[in-house]
Amino acid sequence: MTPKSLLLAGSLALGAWPAAAQPALMEGDAAFRATTLTLSSYGETRTAPDQATISMGVTVQAPTAAAALAQNRTRMTAVISAIRGQGVPERDIQTSGLDLSPQYTYPNRSTGGSEPPRVTGYRVSNQVTVLVRDLTRLGPAVDAVAASGANQINGITFGLANADTRADEARRQAVANVARKAELYAQAAGLRVVRLVTLSESGGYLPRPPVVMMRQAIAEAADASTPVQPGEVGVRVDVTAVYELSR
Repeated sequence: MTPKSLLLAGSLALGAWPAAAQPALMEGDAAFRATTLTLSSYGETRTAPDQATISMGVTVQAPTAAAALAQNRTRMTAVISAIRGQGVPERDIQTSGLDLSPQYTYPNRSTGGSEPPRVTGYRVSNQVTVLVRDLTRLGPAVDAVAASGANQINGITFGLANADTRADEARRQAVANVARKAELYAQAAGLRVVRLVTLSESGGYLPRPPVVMMRQAIAEAADASTPVQPGEVGVRVDVTAVYELSR
């Protein structure tokens, strides 16, 4: 291609650019001239939970890895059997942690010794996460697993089986709240709301369940069921809206 033809091609490309960009510039200019208001708000609903997730397990220590695994296996089998005995189906029981680690003793370096750490035994921890859909069985389930050999309960989280319904209620509240704020700001500025330009949900459905932490060893099940208070859980949705204002 000759220099003249290159120059011609470049002129054609440059000549096409303003025609393509003109609508976009006009739209941007129109948006710049408009008076807009950007606001954020949220909606939140609270209700009693109808399910709970509990993490529990067995931790043992023995002189050898094989012995620790064998002891843990025996006790954990009994724990899972106790969970099933409380009416929890297989699909709601999931292993969430399995750990085998050596335990060491460290020499007293203050005496000037240079001996390396010495293995004194092995520790095995096996944890399961259980979804309890009937909260009336939660206390008895805790008692049953403790009596069967569990010595760790790491926490309970309450939730909702049908959180989407509550989230939709929170969304309606959020939209109503942000619209009310827009009207208030417009009136304060001597303007009126013309239209809703954009509406976005930031973060989406946000459950806020209470968490009961019980990281402790459990000795034996008491005569009465362990008391567990579910309280309420909240579902919060945040929205951001842009409104066009006019006089």
